[in-house]
Amino acid sequence: MNLKKNLRTYTLIIAILLIWTIFTILTDGNFLTPRNLSMLARQMAITALVAIGMVFVIVAGHIDLSVGSVVGFTGAIAGVLQVWNGWSTPATVIAVLIIGILIGIWQGYWVAYRGVPAFIVTLAGMLVFRGGVLLASRGITISPFKESFTFIGQGYLNKALSVVFGAVLIVGYLLLTISQRNRRKKYNLEVLPIGLEVAKAAVVIALIAAFTGVMISYEGISIPVLILVIFTILLTFVSQNTTFGKYVYAIGGNKEAAKLSGINIKNVTMKIFILMGFLSALAGIVLTSRLDAATSGAGTNMELDAIAAAILGGTSTLGGEGTVPGAIIGALIMASIDNGMSLLNLEYSYQLIVKGLVLVFAVWLDIMSRKKS
Repeated sequence: MNLKKNLRTYTLIIAILLIWTIFTILTDGNFLTPRNLSMLARQMAITALVAIGMVFVIVAGHIDLSVGSVVGFTGAIAGVLQVWNGWSTPATVIAVLIIGILIGIWQGYWVAYRGVPAFIVTLAGMLVFRGGVLLASRGITISPFKESFTFIGQGYLNKALSVVFGAVLIVGYLLLTISQRNRRKKYNLEVLPIGLEVAKAAVVIALIAAFTGVMISYEGISIPVLILVIFTILLTFVSQNTTFGKYVYAIGGNKEAAKLSGINIKNVTMKIFILMGFLSALAGIVLTSRLDAATSGAGTNMELDAIAAAILGGTSTLGGEGTVPGAIIGALIMASIDNGMSLLNLEYSYQLIVKGLVLVFAVWLDIMSRKKS
């Protein structure tokens, strides 16, 4: 199983390299410029914030169709609070995140404690919160925000801090890899051959170093990417090393067995939707600050991008399987397709068609891999 997961990860990385090569050729090298890669990373970070939450939702056997509308709604609330009512940036951010948590509680209550399928609850949420966007914004664009707020979506770490950040990531990755390997050996679990482990570590370190170098050659590591990395590390730890994370996978793998083993399924489900609401609100803040505007169309179709990213990254549509880093890779694939097609000046309609086909292909791959296993 461990080898299968690694193989899928490597396949996705090869797919990214292939996509980048094609777009680099078609755009006469413009795709791989530091400026465009920085924009790509910022663009990907917003979708990925939602996708890493979607991993928990899908792994547990649910779905959340409301996240795009929640992103737009929380962005509109941020505009109402700061632009129209003069709230400070810290107060606005805290209020919006609390609203995201409350939305998660509302939807989690209906799914966990009233037994309404998540598909129906979040489909209703998609409509309710899209209507909320129009009501809150009065159907107009809300702008401009304070500079301290737009820094969240438009700012960068300076070059010195970017170097430090890259170094911390490399050291952290090495320590985590060594710790996980020692723990697996302690309990006589399967580990990669040392040669493969070293090769894998070398590739990851090279990728981190290359990414940091490219970002520094432009402006530095952007704040949205910094936020994404922090939450990726945090939620990877939660999914792999906490009771809550183990319960999520247990519920998705076999709900009846999880119930018989004493897991409080309702409580875990509620926490999953609270997490999803929080991350959607955070993505709403980052998106709104990046645009320096709250628009009525913000977040449209983002739920589809997030679901596609999670599934592309190895999250099973049947539940019980998926990883946070995998969702990041999936989000990078989706963002690369968007970015490359935009550079080619292709109509948005073609982007939708391609992303739809990618989603179908990803689900098909998931089903085929399940059958083989």
